[in-house]
Amino acid sequence: MSTEIANQPEKNRYVLLENGEEAGFVDYHLHGDEIVFTHTEVDPLRRRNGIASALITGALDDVRTGTGLKVVPECPFVVRFIDTHPEYHELVERG
Repeated sequence: MSTEIANQPEKNRYVLLENGEEAGFVDYHLHGDEIVFTHTEVDPLRRRNGIASALITGALDDVRTGTGLKVVPECPFVVRFIDTHPEYHELVERG
């Protein structure tokens, strides 16, 4: 099975694609020099261990390497993910 994380800026979301089909997404909005993650959702039929974490990892890695934006986690899942992954704390502290 192949997975891919894609930014869809026209929809203000990152999506996780499994074999070309959307399996989950995380919505965001841009506010100045910040990217505010507001909601994460995974297709209930595709939920399994780690799919939401893979989505958030891909989104945060893209923000890290492709932008200078500060991450503002409003979505409870993103908050918990960053809290438990110190390698992403610097994204919240940017600016």
